[in-house]
Amino acid sequence: MRSFTYVAQPARVVFGAGAVAKLAAEVERLGAKRALVLSTPGRSADVQRLARALGERYAGLYDKAAMHVPMEIAVEARHVAAACSADCCVAVGGGSTIGLGKAIALTSGLPVLAVPTTYSGSEMTSAQGFVEGGVKRVQLDPKMLPRTVIYDPALTLGLPVAVSAASGMNAIAHCAEALYARGTNPIIQLMAEEGARALAASLPAIVKNPKDIEARSDALYGAWLAGTALGAGGMALHHKLCHTLGGTWNLPHAETHAIVLPHALAYNRDAAPEAMARLARALGVSDAPAGVYDLEKRLGLKMRLADLDFPERDLEKAAKLATESPYPNPAPVTYDGVLALLRGAYAGAPVI
Repeated sequence: MRSFTYVAQPARVVFGAGAVAKLAAEVERLGAKRALVLSTPGRSADVQRLARALGERYAGLYDKAAMHVPMEIAVEARHVAAACSADCCVAVGGGSTIGLGKAIALTSGLPVLAVPTTYSGSEMTSAQGFVEGGVKRVQLDPKMLPRTVIYDPALTLGLPVAVSAASGMNAIAHCAEALYARGTNPIIQLMAEEGARALAASLPAIVKNPKDIEARSDALYGAWLAGTALGAGGMALHHKLCHTLGGTWNLPHAETHAIVLPHALAYNRDAAPEAMARLARALGVSDAPAGVYDLEKRLGLKMRLADLDFPERDLEKAAKLATESPYPNPAPVTYDGVLALLRGAYAGAPVI
């Protein structure tokens, strides 16, 4: 066994259907008296209803969370938190909302309590990407790791099938990269493989019956493991590409991850054989990249960057941006190789 360093990410997890009923008790457990609640505009009304349980601890709602966390929104949210004398943030939603909580924590040190409603896994990492000047940059800081996470699968029952499938594939991408990222280790690999297994089994069941609470629970469990594995193991080429495409072209986060993933896996197939074998075992297939591609087709996901209105003329620019400061990756990151990968993702070509 090779040598490694493992630093566990400290977080309190409260898991189960109906767990959100413990929100007020968990805020009190943090010692907080004024909680700023965060959401996207579309979830504002639902989140306000949940926030009523906070009673006197409810300091207000900021409902402008946006995809990729634009820096101007992060700055405004920090001002709102200071103005209402918040001593903690409660982020209810997906990666955009939880990322906004991280943005506030980064400069203020306020504790974040996350209530995930998608399978993004952001709640289990101390990393966050921020967009400024059309470029997405990722920052790492322990202050951004949420102190408490409430996983309530009942809150995901209304998540549309297409969003559920894309978000779940985003989580599988976290598992895949954690298997071969520079910081991987045997513990992370156990979590990543189990997370991918749980997600690959539950996502088709959710597509078949979106109200299947057991499948929703299994997917949320898989997302928890995926986020934990990514947070400790790190990121590689796949995430660099998705950060580039999302930050500069504002492509939808989860859908972009789903489209790029099989092509990024094929790029790394020969350089990370043990990771590919683990992922294939989790999916119940003989080849991981092809298995991921086939799973996405079964889930009815968009398979081409062209489907996201990404302009074909910008493929060269995207390849250049992604290779200027690459993340550590098993296979050498070259401009020609990445351009070929992106061309395949643009066309949705089957991976072989």
